[in-house]
Amino acid sequence: MAKGITFHTRKWVRPEDLNANGTLFGGSLLRWIDEEAAIYSIIQLGNKHVVTKFMSEINFIASAKEGDLIEMGLTAIDFGRTSISLRAEVRNIFTQESILTIEKIVFVNIGEDGTPQPHGYDHITYTRDRIPLEITKALV
Repeated sequence: MAKGITFHTRKWVRPEDLNANGTLFGGSLLRWIDEEAAIYSIIQLGNKHVVTKFMSEINFIASAKEGDLIEMGLTAIDFGRTSISLRAEVRNIFTQESILTIEKIVFVNIGEDGTPQPHGYDHITYTRDRIPLEITKALV
């Protein structure tokens, strides 16, 4: 279930997120997960240039309806030489019922020339110490 996953991002299911059946459109949910996974990867790899390479089977377990509050959780499960692999889960905030799980999402660290670049990390960080330097310099 949610073993090892930290839930940070929350979404409110709104009318524009619904499909023809009046439930959360899977495409909206996947867009949110891909964006959240990219942000997570950027922080873990210290580079704002990452791309989605792979997403394993997407297991839709339950649905959400208008007005539901959902939360998305991710955890790193592997660090490759140029990549990071994540596991994702989405659940209903109030019932804690799983809505979706994805066992593996792979992001690749990209260099300025657009090719995969080694990132040099092998463990999860829980601080902001890997936020890309060009972003932190702009804040000072």
